[in-house]
Amino acid sequence: MVLNVRRLAWLLCSLPFFWLLLGAFTVNLGANPVETLEHETGSWALNFLLASLAVTPLRTLTGRHELAPLRRTLGLFGFSYAVLHFSIYLFLDRSLLWSEILKDLTKRPYVMLGMATLLTLLVLACTSPKRMVRRLGAQRWKVIHRLAYLAAPLAVGHYLWLKWDKNLLEDPMIYAAVLASLLGYRIVARLRRSASRSALDSA
Repeated sequence: MVLNVRRLAWLLCSLPFFWLLLGAFTVNLGANPVETLEHETGSWALNFLLASLAVTPLRTLTGRHELAPLRRTLGLFGFSYAVLHFSIYLFLDRSLLWSEILKDLTKRPYVMLGMATLLTLLVLACTSPKRMVRRLGAQRWKVIHRLAYLAAPLAVGHYLWLKWDKNLLEDPMIYAAVLASLLGYRIVARLRRSASRSALDSA
């Protein structure tokens, strides 16, 4: 069951990449193909990042504990699409002109937020393999992987700031609301666990 779910996840998560690849080969990405590629890969990176955070609440509420491995799978796909997003910006949008990239960093703070997001996801991806759990120790590994709760707000902030100047806030605000609900669920669940432990201790 777990294997089938993970295979299905890999298939579904790969579809946006192949759709964009097909669009590039058939010259069917609109009037500004680079902008389309940047937007789509960035959106999918954010989608998969938030989807990875949704696995734990979904697993807890449904009792389907076999869904747990999907968090890693979705997180790695989020990182992969973020790498594609950054690579398109670097090579196609800015043509590796470092003067332009440095100018973006100073004049467009959302670019800095995007890079901070990518670096955070890089740490998570590099420590994702099971052998890293053994090498780092379970407790240290868990501390490092709490960076997921930093990466998601950074990614949403990147998107929100990008759209702020254009006054196109509807989509970013939806992402922000989803993120707030996912983090809020964790806060409430932790408070309930703390209250339960306190009640047991005082009993």
